Amino acid sequence: MTPPPFHGVRWTSALTLAALGAGTVRARRRLRAIPVLPAPPSAVDGLPRAAGWRLLTARGLEVDPATFLAACAHADREGLRVLDLLPADLAAERVLGLLRLVDPVGYREDRLAEGRGAGYAVLVAEEVLARAGVEPGGSGPDAAGREPADLLALTRRLKEYAAAATGLAIAPALSVGRAGDPAGAVRAAELRAQGLPPGVLAAAQLAGLGLLAGLAVRQGRWGAAAAGLYWLQPYLVLGGPGAPVRSADLPGVTAARPARSLGAALRTAAAVLRTPSDADSGADTARAAAYRAELAFGTDRFLEPRRTTCPWCGSRQLFVRVRVPDLLQGKPGRFTLEQCADCRHVFQNPRLNPDGLEFYYRDFYDGRGEEGAGTVFGRLGDSYRKRAEMLRPHTVDAPGSWLDVGTGHGHFCNAARAVWPDTRFDGLDMGDGVGEAERRGWVETGFQGQFPEFAQKLAGRYEVVSMYHYLEHTRDPLTELDTAAAVLAPGGLLAIELPDPESRMARLLGSAWLPWFQPQHQHLIPASNLREALAERGFTVLAEEHGAAHQGNDFFGAVALTTTRLAPDPDRPWAPPATRRGRALARAVRAAALPCFAGAAVLDALRTAAARRTDGGNAYRLLARRDDRPATAREDR
Repeated sequence: MTPPPFHGVRWTSALTLAALGAGTVRARRRLRAIPVLPAPPSAVDGLPRAAGWRLLTARGLEVDPATFLAACAHADREGLRVLDLLPADLAAERVLGLLRLVDPVGYREDRLAEGRGAGYAVLVAEEVLARAGVEPGGSGPDAAGREPADLLALTRRLKEYAAAATGLAIAPALSVGRAGDPAGAVRAAELRAQGLPPGVLAAAQLAGLGLLAGLAVRQGRWGAAAAGLYWLQPYLVLGGPGAPVRSADLPGVTAARPARSLGAALRTAAAVLRTPSDADSGADTARAAAYRAELAFGTDRFLEPRRTTCPWCGSRQLFVRVRVPDLLQGKPGRFTLEQCADCRHVFQNPRLNPDGLEFYYRDFYDGRGEEGAGTVFGRLGDSYRKRAEMLRPHTVDAPGSWLDVGTGHGHFCNAARAVWPDTRFDGLDMGDGVGEAERRGWVETGFQGQFPEFAQKLAGRYEVVSMYHYLEHTRDPLTELDTAAAVLAPGGLLAIELPDPESRMARLLGSAWLPWFQPQHQHLIPASNLREALAERGFTVLAEEHGAAHQGNDFFGAVALTTTRLAPDPDRPWAPPATRRGRALARAVRAAALPCFAGAAVLDALRTAAARRTDGGNAYRLLARRDDRPATAREDR
């Protein structure tokens, strides 16, 4: 009897082997895509212009003048303002780690990509350093040295100020020599500097090594092939003739990779467990004291009296849709969303007053939560570009002026420049981040304050106004629409994106549906209500999208909110001081949630595919044109 095809194939090993093979090919391709600095021009050709540049280096690294001049010449020729230099003998695992994070082909064009580098030498234009508020600490090849972790963090920051002018290059004459494996604390610090969680990565590395060991022992030649490919991966990527990087430790790393990887993961995990929590820092100690003083007066004072009518249509037919605590930060308080039985509008009732909004927003987008929020927004580049591209069928020429309301740090404007490079993007927001967006060059002008306050100053100035996930945060969305009508020129376009309270997932997941986003979201507006409000203000709706606006985080968000509910961050400064038991419980819950997060990611991918096909997602977008006729005044509700 003929055995069936693929008889005897160990599928776990085969899939692991395929993943490792694809990763190896990808890393090899990426390495060869990194440009190599040419030799500096000869005296006959003339020296490159080196004025206006600073070279920031790791402590102990010496950069010869020829390499400095070659880097300046390369940066000038390519139009770069930040250039990370990779030593030609960079440690093998450091090279592989960088190649996992960065695709050199698209790195420069991706305006929201995080800045990445080797952590040894960075060439930076002086004007970028000035805008970023960084002290250069010297000039030329003799600049003062820093720790690699500091340079990694600095490169990440500097790319924000040179979003489309940051690159990588290999410097053949730059050498770091043979370095041993970094101590666990050093590796953990370098991972944190890159915005990566060292504890999670160490756990993932240990799990991966355990999987490979199990496959090698239990699944015969297929398992041995997978383990062997992992073992030889450094040489397959970095070895062979013509490799642009010749790691000094390549033979040793390849020969002992499993043992060295195990040691690195264990040292990193131990360092994470030994490292004091962020709550022990002076900044968080002061923050905790301030919160304790504020919470001594209770949280009821942050809420207005409950209203008995719908703020949208005036109906008294209200019912409770959901009642939840603060699952975003774990601050004290409980919040209710009610729904109107007549118009289906959902709103926070009682709603937060301005002091309450300030309290519950604090340390979410700024302060303690600024880095995390920036990381999340930085990964939405594809969504931002699709929002900008929604205008293409409805405009002949590129918009001359665009105001993004609720811009935050300007991530949308930064990404949208790739779609509309000739458009002037301005931003408006309540937070200080809008000023940082202007310094980064992500917006031309940043306005800080409430949008209605600018109605007269900005009247008729813009061809496009966008409100992406902004209206749901406002206290009076109808007044915001009035302001949008005022600042748009006749024929101007208004682009809006909102969570859809009519989504099936809102009913399925209940209080664990992330877009409820309590206590920040004040109003969740059905699309039919928004269309009607726009028509009353003299707008014509040109396009409406649901599936295309879907955000693929329903199940992942539900797991995250449930995890926070079961085990909030023990070191949050608005809670009582953390205990060992509290920290142990939080770690245990988060570890138990890891398989749930993995399953949720799969479900979200399937749900996103279905939403795109059925045009039924958890959000919607509208594009409307302001007609030349004056808007109809609305009756105050």
